Amino acid sequence: MNILKLIIYPNKILRKKTNKVKIFNKEIKKKIKNMFNTLKFYNGIGLASNQVNINKSIIVINHNKKKIILINPKIILKKNKIKTKESCLSIPNKIFNTIRYKEIIISTYNLNGEKLISKYKNIISICIQHEIDHLKGKLILD
Repeated sequence: MNILKLIIYPNKILRKKTNKVKIFNKEIKKKIKNMFNTLKFYNGIGLASNQVNINKSIIVINHNKKKIILINPKIILKKNKIKTKESCLSIPNKIFNTIRYKEIIISTYNLNGEKLISKYKNIISICIQHEIDHLKGKLILD
């Protein structure tokens, strides 16, 4: 099991916008597998690629044994603002009050490079918004 090094704030890598995935190959699949291993090791729900020093737009989520892979995700619809509390693996031992959207629709790609449109609600929606912010170099501190 390959565990990647977690990037901790204030490391400047967390402020860099990631590059889009253009080639969907074994290398990307291996990075995603390692991201899931790392997420499990740190007992998190979601992980953005730049949190483990991978400069590609990839998010992995594992919640209630449901694994989600988002490649080049983009939010195309947001509904119903809510107040929530969040934490971040890259900013350990802190909890932040945030405002997110309860429901989102995103466009993303799967491991085969096929474009998908997906709807998410509640904690998964909040997690995806948090991780997309990471891909843009935005932190929960902002």
